[in-house]
Amino acid sequence: MKNDSLKSLISADLSRVFDLPLSLKERFFMPPEIRYLILWRKTSYYRSKGSFYGKLLYLKLERLMHKTHIQIPPDVTAGPGLYIGHFGRIIIHPEVKMGSNVNLATGITIGRQNRGRHEGVPVIGNEVWIGTNAVIVGGIRIGNDVLIAPGAYVNTDVPDHSVVIGNPAVIHPSENATASYINRRVEAL
Repeated sequence: MKNDSLKSLISADLSRVFDLPLSLKERFFMPPEIRYLILWRKTSYYRSKGSFYGKLLYLKLERLMHKTHIQIPPDVTAGPGLYIGHFGRIIIHPEVKMGSNVNLATGITIGRQNRGRHEGVPVIGNEVWIGTNAVIVGGIRIGNDVLIAPGAYVNTDVPDHSVVIGNPAVIHPSENATASYINRRVEAL
């Protein structure tokens, strides 16, 4: 990943929320979840390079984790257009991989399952909307164009073009499942 890629990822994430370029007011009064997202992208980039700057950024990211209650470690892989709806409790395991245009609401947990047939961490596709207080665990695959409803508990594979509701998860096929939920989509880099 070149530094151009870092700028492209940050621009893609910001374009999900703002019209670019940002105004002075938008830069100065940036919401905490957006500040977190920018710092997370920078920390991920520079830590992957093994630079000392990455270590300094990680210390700053840890402080912001405690203030915002957003815990997305720098090891998480996410495509362009990651969107955090509001700051508040978000917990994601370091090994999670997410595609482009993923929306994260407050109260979600995306984590590891330590035993059983779905041992491991989730891989989340493109165009996925994850609702408030949803829990996604295990070595499962969440397909593209998937809406995970608020409060859903997902521990099984979800095919493309689906809506997931409930605890335990019930999967309903639905073409354009995330239409009107994922706004201002960005193209994958």
